[in-house]
Amino acid sequence: MFNLAPVPVPDLSGRTILVTGAGRGIGAALVRLLAARGARVLAGYYGAPDGAAPATVTSFPLDVTDAASVAAAAARVGAAGGRLDVLVNNAGLIAPIGHLADLTSDSLRAAHEVNVIGLHRITTACLPALTAAQGLILNAGTGAATTPMEGWTAYCTSKAAARMMTLMMDKELAPRGLRAVFCGIPPTDTMMQGEIRTAGLNPISRIAQTDLVHPDVPASVLAWICADGGRTLNEPLVDVRDDRFRALMDLPSGP
Repeated sequence: MFNLAPVPVPDLSGRTILVTGAGRGIGAALVRLLAARGARVLAGYYGAPDGAAPATVTSFPLDVTDAASVAAAAARVGAAGGRLDVLVNNAGLIAPIGHLADLTSDSLRAAHEVNVIGLHRITTACLPALTAAQGLILNAGTGAATTPMEGWTAYCTSKAAARMMTLMMDKELAPRGLRAVFCGIPPTDTMMQGEIRTAGLNPISRIAQTDLVHPDVPASVLAWICADGGRTLNEPLVDVRDDRFRALMDLPSGP
């Protein structure tokens, strides 16, 4: 359906990268790819991870809504040398899925705590290490940040805020030599997409599982951006489906 394939990822030897939400789906695929390309990877996971990470990866529990958990993650970065080339903010929450009028106001809090406040919390905690490396903040994005989708009040509004947070990071942290990028990710075969399919409230929920993007595709684009460090990206808003990434994909030619 999306006609996408993984992009080749350059060597990442010597780069230190922290990934949040690394226990499953795109985060787990990204961790495996980064490690395979030689990066020093710190993988923060929430809940039980889906399988063991590669032996070279430093894995640990990380709850971006908890200040003590985030402080412990930042301490691990310090113990790993005190430089962080890339922070990948991949942790995300779509629940609750439901019509706006049926949701309590307080039920929206969890998605905003993870997708916006948690993103800010882990980023600011890692700022000294990111500044030391003149690094990159890479935030996993979605088209839902700009397109309202039935049943996704919590997700759309929190991701819209995360998109603006990225723009603010790129603007205000540039004097420190930092970049921030929000990378849109298409519907991908993950546990989150399973939640969407079960709810059945909008067209995304009706995409056949066989037509969803494999997690290796967005993982490879995120890894490519990690290698590039945002140096050749002229703007903070990109998407896996952009022509620049399609040009790197080994796609079958048309008839």
